[in-house]
Amino acid sequence: MKGWRSNLVLIFVFITLAAILSRLIYVQIVNRLYWKAMAQGQQNIFEESFGERGTISLSENAFSIAINKNSTFVYASPSEITDCTTTAKNLSEILNIKENLILEKLKKEDTFFVLLKEKLENSEIEKLKELAISGIYLGQERQRSYPQGNFASHILGFVDANSEGQYGLEGYYNDILKGKEKLLQKEKGPLGYFFPDLEAEDNKGANLVLTLDYNIQFMAEKLLKEKKEVFNFSSGQIIVMDPVSGKMIALANFPDFDPNKYSEYANESLEIFQNSATQKVFEPGSTFKPITMAAALEEGKITPQTTYVDEGKLKIGGYIISNYDNRVWGKRTMTEVLEKSINTGAVFAEKLIPHDVFLSYIEKFGFLEKTGIDLPEKYSENKELLKGYEINFATCSFGQGIAMTPIQLCRAFCAIANGGKLVKPYVVDKKVENGTEIVTTPEISEQVISQMTASQVTAMLVSVVDNGYGKAAKIPGYHIAGKTGTAQIPFSALGIDKSGYSDKTVQTFIGYAPAFGPKFLILIKLDNPNTKTAEYSAVPIFQELAKFIINYWQIPPDYNV
Repeated sequence: MKGWRSNLVLIFVFITLAAILSRLIYVQIVNRLYWKAMAQGQQNIFEESFGERGTISLSENAFSIAINKNSTFVYASPSEITDCTTTAKNLSEILNIKENLILEKLKKEDTFFVLLKEKLENSEIEKLKELAISGIYLGQERQRSYPQGNFASHILGFVDANSEGQYGLEGYYNDILKGKEKLLQKEKGPLGYFFPDLEAEDNKGANLVLTLDYNIQFMAEKLLKEKKEVFNFSSGQIIVMDPVSGKMIALANFPDFDPNKYSEYANESLEIFQNSATQKVFEPGSTFKPITMAAALEEGKITPQTTYVDEGKLKIGGYIISNYDNRVWGKRTMTEVLEKSINTGAVFAEKLIPHDVFLSYIEKFGFLEKTGIDLPEKYSENKELLKGYEINFATCSFGQGIAMTPIQLCRAFCAIANGGKLVKPYVVDKKVENGTEIVTTPEISEQVISQMTASQVTAMLVSVVDNGYGKAAKIPGYHIAGKTGTAQIPFSALGIDKSGYSDKTVQTFIGYAPAFGPKFLILIKLDNPNTKTAEYSAVPIFQELAKFIINYWQIPPDYNV
C-alpha cells in the first residue's frame, strides 16, 4: 500500500515538473521575441538619484550661466544586431566615429547596453531615425549645460559624467545643487531611459544667484585675452570686489576653458581647472609693502613723513639686500618708499617692530589662513617665515619669502580701503530652494588696524599713483590708491630643485577707487609678462578696467579737472 502511494506522489511531481518545463520552453524559446519586446518596452528600475540640479545665474530668473537641458544619446543592444559590419559602417558615416571603434562595441553580444555617442546633433538624430537600424536606440537624459561657454569658467567649474560637481561653485556647492537624495523609478521607453518624476519640485536642487556683474566680468576676461597678445604672459588673473562688503564683482583667469567640453581639456592637464585666484600661491613682491607700513604706523613707530637714508643695499647676516636695479635713493620719507618701491625702506620700517608683533599683523591681515570665500581655496602656511630668522622677516617686508593667493592679498587691501576691517569675500548672493531665499550676509571683522592708520596708508597709496610707479593708473577727476609689485619667481615654484630666484617675474598692481570712499578694488596679476616691471604691464590694464567701471557705474568725480 505504501509503495502505491509513493508512486502516485512521484507521478504527480513528474507531471507538475513537465508542465512547468513546457511552459518555460514556450515562454523562453517559442514565444521569446514577444516577451523580450514586452520587457524592453516596460522595464522599470529603481535607482538612487538627486533629481534636477539647481541652476546658477547672475541675477534671479535672468541670465543663467549653468542650466539643465535634455540631451539625446545613441546606444546599441549588440544581441539584436544581425550584421555588425554593415551597421558599424552606417553608424560611422552618421556619427563621425571611426568604423573599427563602433564595430568593437557591437561585437559585445553579451551586453544589453553599449553607449555609442552622447550629445547628438539634430542632424544626427534625424538620420538615425530615418535609418531605423535594428538594435540601435536613442535615449534622452538631462545634462548640465553652460550656455555662455568659457564665461566665468573658473568660477563655475563643471559637472562630471557621474553628475558630481568638480571645481568652482559646482564643486563647492555640490551637495545643495544636486538636491535631496531620492529613490526614483527609472523607466525605459521608446527613447531610452528616463525619470518620469524628475521634475518633482521637492527633488530640485537649490538655485544659486551670484554677486558677479556680467559686464565687468566680460570686460575683465576680454582684457586678459587682448593683453596676452601684447605682454605675452603665461597666465593672468583679474579680481574685482567691493572692499566694504567683500562681494565679488568679477574674477577672471587666463587661460580659461569651456565647461561643456571639460573632458577635452582634461586630456591635456587638470591644472587648467584650478582657479589661480584662490588655489595658487605666489610671492606678492612690493604690493606687500603697504602691509609693512600699516603695521609700523599702527604701532606708532613711523609716520608717513618719517625719513631714513638709503644707501642702496644693506647686509643681514651673510645676505645682501638691494633695491631694484641697484638704485641708491638717499634720504627718503616712508611715503616715498612706497612711491619709489624701495626695498631697504621697507626693511627699515619692519626692523622698528619686534618680530613677534610684525608676525601678529601678518596673521591679523589673514595671510596665515583661508579667506573663507565660497570657492575651492588653498593657502600657504609660510613655514620658512615662521622659523623666525632675521633674513626672512627682512625679505618679507618687501614681499619676497612670503606666499599668498591673490584673493588673500585682495582681502588684506580691503581692510586698508574700508577703514581697517577684514571682510570675507563671497560669490553667491543668495540661495533659492523651494521658493525660500537665503540671502548672504556680509561678514565683517573687528578692526585689524585703526581708521586713522588706514587713512594714512590710503593717502600714501594715492601718492604712489600721483607721483610714483603707479602713474599709469591715474584717471583725471578721481583719487586712485594703488601699489605695484614685481616679484622674481623662486626656482622651487617653477618645479626646479634649486634655491634662490629665477629671472621670471610675477607683475601685479592692486588698487581701489575712489580712494577715500571706495566703490571697487581691482587686482591685476600677470605671470611672467615680457615687460621689466608691473608699471608697464599690470598698471595700464588696471587703468583701463577702472575707467570702464567708473563710466559704467557713473561714479561722480572727486574733484574738477
